[in-house]
Amino acid sequence: MNATLIEVLARHWGFASFRPLQAEAMEAAVGGRDTLVVMPTGGGKSLCYQAPAIVNGSLTLVVSPLISLMKDQVDGLVACGVAAAQFNSSQTSVEQRDVERALNERKLRLLFVSPERLAMATFRQLISRGGVSAFAIDEAHCISQWGHDFRPEYRQLRELRQLFPKASLHAFTATATERVRRDIAEQLGLRNHVELVGNFDRPNLTYRIIPRRDEVAQVEEVLHRHRREAGIIYCIRRRDVDTLASILERRGYRVAAYHAGLSPDQRRSAQESFSKEECDIIVATVAFGMGIDRSNVRFVLHTGMPKSVEHYQQETGRAGRDGLEAECAMLYAPKDAAAWNSILAGTADTTAIENVDRMQQYATSLVCRHKALVEYFGQTYENANCGACDVCLDAHEAVPDSLVIAQKIVSCVVRAGETFGVSHIVAILRGSSNEKIHERRHDKLSTYGILGNHSKEELSDWIAQLIAQGFLKREGTQYPVLRLTPTSRAMLRGAAEVRLVRAAAREIDDAGGRDLSWTGVDHALFEELREWRKREADSRAVPPFTILGDGALRMLAAVRPSSLEKMKHISGIGETRHADFGAGLLNVIVNYCAKSGVAFDCPAPPPAPRREPAPTPSRTQAYDAFRRGASIEEVMAMTARVRSTIAGYLADFIVTERPATIDAWLDRGQYELIAPAVERLGTERLKPIYEEFEGRISYDDIRLVVAHRVARVSSPFTPRGADAPRQVAAQT
Repeated sequence: MNATLIEVLARHWGFASFRPLQAEAMEAAVGGRDTLVVMPTGGGKSLCYQAPAIVNGSLTLVVSPLISLMKDQVDGLVACGVAAAQFNSSQTSVEQRDVERALNERKLRLLFVSPERLAMATFRQLISRGGVSAFAIDEAHCISQWGHDFRPEYRQLRELRQLFPKASLHAFTATATERVRRDIAEQLGLRNHVELVGNFDRPNLTYRIIPRRDEVAQVEEVLHRHRREAGIIYCIRRRDVDTLASILERRGYRVAAYHAGLSPDQRRSAQESFSKEECDIIVATVAFGMGIDRSNVRFVLHTGMPKSVEHYQQETGRAGRDGLEAECAMLYAPKDAAAWNSILAGTADTTAIENVDRMQQYATSLVCRHKALVEYFGQTYENANCGACDVCLDAHEAVPDSLVIAQKIVSCVVRAGETFGVSHIVAILRGSSNEKIHERRHDKLSTYGILGNHSKEELSDWIAQLIAQGFLKREGTQYPVLRLTPTSRAMLRGAAEVRLVRAAAREIDDAGGRDLSWTGVDHALFEELREWRKREADSRAVPPFTILGDGALRMLAAVRPSSLEKMKHISGIGETRHADFGAGLLNVIVNYCAKSGVAFDCPAPPPAPRREPAPTPSRTQAYDAFRRGASIEEVMAMTARVRSTIAGYLADFIVTERPATIDAWLDRGQYELIAPAVERLGTERLKPIYEEFEGRISYDDIRLVVAHRVARVSSPFTPRGADAPRQVAAQT
């Protein structure tokens, strides 16, 4: 480990340790090797090129897509005592000459520019004189035609390899499949590069997908959970942005609208207002994207389904970038997919249509949201229950007579000739009276009105679920129709298992995992520190989050240091911030403690523990069934949960209740095959055991054996040992 890197990290940013993969990325950069780094938003990508630039003492040029993003980053770096600047059209000629002078004198360590600026021959000559030794390409997925935000101007960056052969190239992105990563490396001409792919999971985010019923009321439910907190609300269309922003403004929310139909000045004003914490909420289309650098966004709400899983990951990734808890909610309706298909119909982009289908499958499947996202990007998610999504928090309940309802829906598709879309099939099932139905004599079908007691939204949801489970499929792009699949006939005969669900009639817990991260924090002091930060930021004309992050403010409000010396131990306050802001922060703390009569120098609260599985109704139902000896398949049928979820319930049940044997759920021969590997490799993580068997044995089976060994259950094939801690593998 490079000791200088740790020293730089502590001096400028106040951090005592690295996040995952940061050390490897930094050491490669310090050594002059090309890198391709994929880390989720909030994973600390920026430090991977910022710290090496300081250590190497030479210029790193950062290619950034938006001017507003550059400004925020430069403001934050200057606040940390780093010689950084930007060069773009928003600056005056005097400001640009100052940057040129600093370049010529080789005083800068980081310079932020757009790809268009970098394409100019005069600018390339300027940075050559400035001694550029490295290029960091932010949002590098924009260079790939397979990336979700492909930008043609990024393609010009392939010339850097020839023009600056001695400089190292470093590509950074939060979202890239293996295909996109290969394309990035090829387009940039990376040579002998180090490729580092972080964990795509964001455990601090709670994902919720909620059937859209009353959009404005549901939006306000989310806002109620996040009073006085920052959030982004995404809409599919511009007119939806304008309408919703207007409604929320009339209801007293501090809100701004943002979409491509507004003038540049209007968009700039909205973004600056949000960045400076002068408004809490931005209502936007996807045009509001990569320029978001605010770290304390506490919720992202989609009022409709995004057009791809990549977009969803990128957009939800703007929440909780400071590592603190945040909520990502989506109001979903099956017609969202049709809306996107209509928008994309004229593009002849089959990949885009496929992406919509994958996103709809994600929205309608009942797999843990964290697990589904991680596995979409080619990684393995070992947790049986994340405790932080609508599926694992049991926000859904099984629909009685799911099989019968599914048979009626599929029968209707058959009788209508497999030539109509969702809306028409729903109209038939509900017994609607319209010209299209009467014209085709569909009111004479045996399935006409057969599900008339259910709403359009319910039936559309269930059709989407049947598509996700493979009992129906959609064909066609502009006017997709419903058709049967090879498993449809088996289901009609009653020879297939069908699970339909609906939203449970329970209120969403306002707190969720929020209380854990507030342990020991004095809320009133936090608010006073936050107000001080806003005043300080306004006086310097910079965004508040560049002064100090919420994590550092919370720690200050928990510890309440009594001196500047003791303040040095607060994570996130480096030397420059301590010198610039320490006295002001201490003054707020001292005055607050005197006024409130609370003590100074409290112990730092421990890190928030991993959220434990909640005692949800389906979990309770599963435990009761396991006590009766029910199989995993039987519990799946009664709870409408997928196998991995039920296996997770069972593992927790085994650890908690310590049954004498697990023969009811796992073949003894399979157990005896897995157990020696568990003994040899330990119970801390499942992945090494999975890799030991080269994927031939499922995570579910491994999880059950691990649970059994941890519980030290007495059985014919497992000797009783000393009691072990009641904790299944730490699955991270």
